[in-house]
Amino acid sequence: MMTSAYVSMTAATVPAAVPPKTAQARARARRGLVQKLGFGALGLCMAANIVFLGAILFFIAAKGLGAINWEFLTQVPRDSMTAGGVAPAILGTFYLTLGAILFSLPLGVACAVYLTEYSPKGWIVNVLRISINNLAGVPSVVFGLFGLTVFVKYMGFGVSIIAGSLTLGILALPVIISASQEALTAVPQSIREASLALGATQWETIRRVVLPAALPGILTGVILSVGRVAGETAPILFTAAAFYVKGYPDSPFSEVMALPYHIYALMTEGTHPEEQTRIAYASSLLLLGLVLSVSMLAIYIRQRQRKTYHA
Repeated sequence: MMTSAYVSMTAATVPAAVPPKTAQARARARRGLVQKLGFGALGLCMAANIVFLGAILFFIAAKGLGAINWEFLTQVPRDSMTAGGVAPAILGTFYLTLGAILFSLPLGVACAVYLTEYSPKGWIVNVLRISINNLAGVPSVVFGLFGLTVFVKYMGFGVSIIAGSLTLGILALPVIISASQEALTAVPQSIREASLALGATQWETIRRVVLPAALPGILTGVILSVGRVAGETAPILFTAAAFYVKGYPDSPFSEVMALPYHIYALMTEGTHPEEQTRIAYASSLLLLGLVLSVSMLAIYIRQRQRKTYHA
């Protein structure tokens, strides 16, 4: 009897083992709590970004919306940059951006195709990828100094559209290469194998199968690059932009006005601060609207890309 009582007392003092189902439920509850906290933190970050973006838009719109009209969009500056419009700056920004994309798009896609489809796996490819990533982190003013040394002086282009476009094109290269690589990698390998099995060569497979399937992702990188190069000031400060140019550019070797530099010049070099500040804010609102429109277009293309791959 003493033995039975001792066993009963011992059993009463030793805690019962936690059932497996209870442990799993606690683990699920813990993971659910961590997930909710993570989504809450992401939501707060998104809300903070929206608040800051809204504050910037409201501030610039309050300062410059009243100056935007048809004359502002279609006329040239007049009266020491205190009247008229910014049509030459809009056109110059278009020329510089178009030239940059025409230069960087073929080169960037070709580099991405080589790295994804042709390059042997080894340390050389890793060095190239690290170099591309490092190039994406170089400050834009360094690209401006490079363009000044190589394109303006060494190649003799002078301060011109072509020098600025080439400089901005090099600035856009890392984004286009990275986006193109991701888009090409996302194309299923089975599609390549099916094309090769039907007798197509590797280049025919890339040109007719892989590149069309990766085109939405490539275009997304291109549009994001457009949004970046359109708003850069430092690269064109040394290579393309002028404070004031009479009329419109008539050749690739002409100086141009551009919205980013126009804003900078009005706020730092103007002789009529009250009128020119109002024009600078209006130009900022116009440039911001253009960049945001390009970004919205990139989001739309990205959504279409996802639907294509999920279909």
